[in-house]
Amino acid sequence: MLVAMPLLIDSSWRALVYCFLPRVLALSLLPFIVMVAVLGALIYWFWTPTVAWAHQALDSWPMLSMLWNWMGQNKAEHVQDIVAPLLVIFVTTPVIVLLSVLVVASLITPALTQWVAQRRFPALERKRGVFFAGSILNAFGATVLALVALIVSIPLWFVPMLALVLPPLIWGWLTYRIIIFDVLTLYASPKERKTLLCQYRWPLLTIGVVCGYLSTLPSIVWASGLLFAAAFVVLVPLAVWIYMLVLAFSALWFAHYGLSVLVQLRAQVRLAPSNVASTGINTAPRT
Repeated sequence: MLVAMPLLIDSSWRALVYCFLPRVLALSLLPFIVMVAVLGALIYWFWTPTVAWAHQALDSWPMLSMLWNWMGQNKAEHVQDIVAPLLVIFVTTPVIVLLSVLVVASLITPALTQWVAQRRFPALERKRGVFFAGSILNAFGATVLALVALIVSIPLWFVPMLALVLPPLIWGWLTYRIIIFDVLTLYASPKERKTLLCQYRWPLLTIGVVCGYLSTLPSIVWASGLLFAAAFVVLVPLAVWIYMLVLAFSALWFAHYGLSVLVQLRAQVRLAPSNVASTGINTAPRT
């Protein structure tokens, strides 16, 4: 893992620089428009009844009944009016992140990967090993597993430290499973993809976890838009766009790192095909 750090750092700063280029900013608007439309429809149709349901659940929860009785009816209702929307945000944010990952993976990851390849590795041969259906199946399977993990781990979110660890880990794993698969699908053969995913599993998972933590930052903006009703129309779409930029950064980071190690893998095979076949590939990545 330590020997992979230089390439991780190199690919991260390259991805960050690319995020400020006009093409990436323009591409981030496409999934942004899709997500805003979806969120607008969900808020319009389901926000009020969902918040009312959360308010009723808080009011009827036996574990909180003593607290409400101690606070008094007026104060309890005031607290519930604040907590209920936050509870809805807390529960729905994972779904928004999952949708964001799927949108970015399907709409802009291929475009960003090809762009990185053209700029940095113009001679890289494309060996497309999986077609669109395979990518969709991979995304669907990973999403189902992530949703199961989210549902199973919800009781642990009420433990302070675990609440800060579990969701980003799940986001990171999902980002890693979906985006790196789509990146390598464009240029790597099935054998190359399996080799890279096995050999560089931990560096790739590290990228996913870091991006998973970054994806939680826009939640502050998202929550602010609901706490400050006057700025709701501005802050909530802004939070969605930040999600898109974070996920675009994730796609670029995976693209820079994934294509770099793919180039190294092919160079190793050309230089020592017999040695690679007999001993396996175990050379650390270099910048």
